[in-house]
Amino acid sequence: MNKVIQRLLVFFIGLPLVIGIVYFNQYNHILLQLLLAFFIITGTLELHAMVAKKLPVHAKPFVFLMTIIPVISASLAITFRLNPFVVDFTFIGAIMLCLAWEVFTSKEFEDSLCRIATSVFSVLYCGYFPTFIVRLTGCPYSRILISTFILMVCMTDSIAWFFGVLLGKNNKGIVKASPNKSVAGFIGGFIGCISSAIFMQYLFPAIFSGSVWKMILFGFLTAFASVTGDLVESVLKRSSGVKDSGRIIPGRGGALDCIDSILFAAPVFFVMIGILFPGVLQ
Repeated sequence: MNKVIQRLLVFFIGLPLVIGIVYFNQYNHILLQLLLAFFIITGTLELHAMVAKKLPVHAKPFVFLMTIIPVISASLAITFRLNPFVVDFTFIGAIMLCLAWEVFTSKEFEDSLCRIATSVFSVLYCGYFPTFIVRLTGCPYSRILISTFILMVCMTDSIAWFFGVLLGKNNKGIVKASPNKSVAGFIGGFIGCISSAIFMQYLFPAIFSGSVWKMILFGFLTAFASVTGDLVESVLKRSSGVKDSGRIIPGRGGALDCIDSILFAAPVFFVMIGILFPGVLQ
């Protein structure tokens, strides 16, 4: 019961608070970017600590620096109106530096593959994926787009949890990575995300123009990415032998536990906006 109360408080207090931060859009959503930076920094350190329990890794300061470089470049690109490809080039540069670091610093190479792979994964997962949220802050309809994204991801998670508690007792274990997840929960998550997408189209038809089927596809793909992101982090935690990535939010766990779905869904949301609603991102 205590966990239920904690989750409800996070939903009814945390979600409106984040939406409020989104609507404070001075200086390219500086408050949102600072909040995102906190979770990225904390999440990167959590990921490094988890991976280090089982695998050889590069030094924490180096991995941390390589991981935050793409996010910093995305923020600078928005602030100074640089070519968006700067972010992608920076990401590629960070990966190349991870490879070069092993070449020039290691004296033995038995564990080189593990060190390179874990560093590159950190750069991709905690560094590159969040840049798609930062990119949204520079869009003309940034407040609406970011609010839509947060609502869709949060409703995926919350309705999935609600359906799982209510209807999921006898249909759990479909995914080995997270045995407590139920079929009812997965269905509820997709319903929550698609319903949120259709609701936002009703509120903002000029932005999300076209057939309702576009929003259904949009919601389905975003929900799939969100659910997959949650399961991917479950795999990381099981592989590392930890229950939670950390302990910063009651009822949620660590930073990665809070943003796992967001990290995975952000690139899908951004790309689908560009495909389904051309011109909205410019």
